[in-house]
Amino acid sequence: MKAPPKPDDVPVIQTQQLLEADGWTAITQLAHHGMLFVPLGYTFGSGMFEMEEVKGGSSYGAGTFAADGSRQPTELELQQAFHQGKYVAEITRKLRS
Repeated sequence: MKAPPKPDDVPVIQTQQLLEADGWTAITQLAHHGMLFVPLGYTFGSGMFEMEEVKGGSSYGAGTFAADGSRQPTELELQQAFHQGKYVAEITRKLRS
């Protein structure tokens, strides 16, 4: 990458600190450096607006409400994640051309 060495005053995050990390900050910082971020938008259709069950995710991307870690993704949350994977693949295919 030809990146300069990390300065000594820049901390290294430890694994246990990731629970406190802000994922959105990571996305915006990486975007400043040219990373392409493909949000889900409202491409998941009516599944985006499901109100009959608890559902994670947003127009930024698929997600799951994990609580204490014992809750597993619902079928709807899995469908949304699968849809986002296909959507990212479609965008990638278009960019490759």
